[in-house]
Amino acid sequence: MSKKPHWFRGIFPALVTPFTATDEIDESAYRTLIRHLLPHVDGVVTCGTTGEFSSMTFEEKQQAIGIALDEVAGRVPVVAGTGCPSTRETLALTRWAKEAGVTAALLVAPYYLKPTFNEVYDHYQAVDEIGLPIILYNIPQCAGTHFRWWTAEGMGLAFDHVVGIKDSSGDMPFLMAVFEKLGGEIGIFCGHDEIAGAAMLAGADGAILASANVIPDIWQEIYQAARRGDAQFVHRRHREIQILVRIIARKGSPQAVKEALRMMGVPVGDGRHPIMPGGAFEREDYEDLRTQLENLGKLGGVAADVPRPQPADRTLLVGEGFAGPPFSEVAHIDLLIGQAAGPVGRAIERALGEPRPGHELALICQRPRTLLVPTVTVRTAKARQLVYEEAAAGVTLAIEHAIAQGTLPEERLDDLCLIANVFVHPAASIRRRVRINNYKAMRGAIRKAIEGRPTLDELIHEKHAARHPFRYAP
Repeated sequence: MSKKPHWFRGIFPALVTPFTATDEIDESAYRTLIRHLLPHVDGVVTCGTTGEFSSMTFEEKQQAIGIALDEVAGRVPVVAGTGCPSTRETLALTRWAKEAGVTAALLVAPYYLKPTFNEVYDHYQAVDEIGLPIILYNIPQCAGTHFRWWTAEGMGLAFDHVVGIKDSSGDMPFLMAVFEKLGGEIGIFCGHDEIAGAAMLAGADGAILASANVIPDIWQEIYQAARRGDAQFVHRRHREIQILVRIIARKGSPQAVKEALRMMGVPVGDGRHPIMPGGAFEREDYEDLRTQLENLGKLGGVAADVPRPQPADRTLLVGEGFAGPPFSEVAHIDLLIGQAAGPVGRAIERALGEPRPGHELALICQRPRTLLVPTVTVRTAKARQLVYEEAAAGVTLAIEHAIAQGTLPEERLDDLCLIANVFVHPAASIRRRVRINNYKAMRGAIRKAIEGRPTLDELIHEKHAARHPFRYAP
């Protein structure tokens, strides 16, 4: 007999937990976030992985669950993450959540000590006796325990109150086996943003996603298209968001989501330590994330927290950009922007008249006049191709993008000069990646120069995460 509930379908954002500057739960920001999401979603999940449950006290989890229940007020299901490292604490929080009125518990396997599957089974059996609907939560990259199809089948069928499973492994063979063994018996949700569209086309009842905090409307479009079997729409729309969801899924999702929401005008603070601004989510990720949100029309062309001024004084503007991967194809650009009649223009004229063996300069654009200066000595034909063709093409493309976006105003191009100091690693080989990384690095450098970033406040805010990109130690 099917235990699949009617309510467990659609798009459920894995809510981030907003924190104040004094590291307390920000109730006002939490309520604002939920109100922002409710028109587009079928349910919400509080105290999940993206909600940083593992960094919260028992009382803070109670507080977050209570806020979500009160703000949602019965309009959609509220699923609460109640999984803890120990069975005792899991039982206590799940009992409390049931009394508080949650729709179901999202239950991660006990983590850190990596129990055997028999121990995991007994753990879930103990929680099942509470009588609250349970959603099994498979996230081996965090819990350290990867369900097998036979363990998922065993727990999904044996326990009276297991009504669903969320699979965040990204393991499509495992998920396909779950469809075979449990399809129609319990609800099956995808929790891995990068494969969610494919999973819903393959039979998933919905998705619980970190990125649904940021683009719940787009995920709802994809879900509805999957329901009606419109694979072409799902493929196209998923391709449009793939870079965005990859950044969120792979670059410290709580902080990545919070950065995106801040750009969109929904501030929710920063991640709780050990997560920190500029850490797993790096500054080059910020530039990529911002571009993707702009491409999706989420920022109106300007990030909400970045005024993007056009400085009146263009005598000398300084910007810097860094982009990767891979390591050997990373790009680093130091950029000067200035007036043709000013120090940047004069520096170009002087430099062109000086021989620089191994560091030959190249004028790669006339409007605005742009000089490429190689950082590393160019010794081989391969290096020349990578610097003067691939890297130069990336830099030029970034300039064209900046002109199209209005970052470099069309009417002022004849009066502007740029000097781009371009780094190409001596071991670089992948031509396309050199070109793309230099495009991304130059795009960021231009923005930072025009916008006067990073500001002093930004630097102080991220000082604890500052690292040299080519060293592992601070």
